[in-house]
Amino acid sequence: MLDTSTAAPRPTHAPSEHPEVPTEKVGVLLANLGTPDNYDYWSMRRYLGEFLSDKRVIDYPSWKWQPLLQLIILSKRPFSSGAAYKSIWNEEAGESPLMTITKDQTAKITKAMADRYGDRVMVDFCMRYGNPSTKSRVRAMVGAGCRKILFVPLYPQYAGATSATANDAFFRALMEEKWQPAARTVAPYFDQPTYIDALAQSVERAYADLDRRPDVLVCSYHGVPVRYLTEGDPYHCQCQKTTRLLRERLGWDGDDITTTFQSRFGPEEWLQPYTVEEVARLAEGGKKNIAICAPAFSADCIETLEEINEEIKESFIEAGGETFTYIPCLNDDDAHIAALATVIEQNLSGWID
Repeated sequence: MLDTSTAAPRPTHAPSEHPEVPTEKVGVLLANLGTPDNYDYWSMRRYLGEFLSDKRVIDYPSWKWQPLLQLIILSKRPFSSGAAYKSIWNEEAGESPLMTITKDQTAKITKAMADRYGDRVMVDFCMRYGNPSTKSRVRAMVGAGCRKILFVPLYPQYAGATSATANDAFFRALMEEKWQPAARTVAPYFDQPTYIDALAQSVERAYADLDRRPDVLVCSYHGVPVRYLTEGDPYHCQCQKTTRLLRERLGWDGDDITTTFQSRFGPEEWLQPYTVEEVARLAEGGKKNIAICAPAFSADCIETLEEINEEIKESFIEAGGETFTYIPCLNDDDAHIAALATVIEQNLSGWID
């Protein structure tokens, strides 16, 4: 986290009235999707309003989409979404699990950077929607003396609705700085060996704890409309490659693992097969024991803890399934932190040794 309390002396030969200048540092700003501040109606409405007004997420014309969003969707959806968040809320910390996990990830990456670079690198996090905002964290980093900022969207696979919109918010924040820092963004890291190895280790640990090996591992990724693929978004291809690389790392046959997509929203056709339907089909076809993981999510959140482990599980059991094992996201697992630290260090090359 940021420490803005230490300032260097005034620049050499500067007049006495010149403000103190913080010691120059490199900033590493982690970015995740976001979270409501609470699960009450108005907190949910603010969060969903910001999220669903993003043109990267819903790209319908405003004249068509906004009346539907403001008058109908945001009148009803905050209640159902609030109930879902309440079922997983970290009541002790007063925050969503995504916020708790992102804080833990940030703390561990801060230590990893300190071990590697000492006090020359600052690490913090922001959310694309909700708090802390990207703008506020960029402002704080610049104020703390960060003349270079590495922006790290915590999405292994690239999608316009995730990585790109996070980058958009970062670039907009830079537009408001009088003295802009040099900036870099991290490319998708789905094919980084350290990430795939961390993912494989999580599967191996989960399988080792089970009395019976699952019939199939379902890799469930957040979906996007098929239209996005035809318009050039590489997300679908990167998800498929993630599953293939994971299978190869595990040394499994093709029948042992499958790729699906969840969280469909709206009337359009989305990437298929849909997870909620595919798990039912697997159960009906005799695959009574399955495991499921979510490689597109760097931290457990509403889509994993509630949608997968409640809604999708229910679909599987109702279709005749017997054992449903959810394998948690990588979260702040040491192998995941090491993988992220490796990606960060690669992207800091030339800025700091």
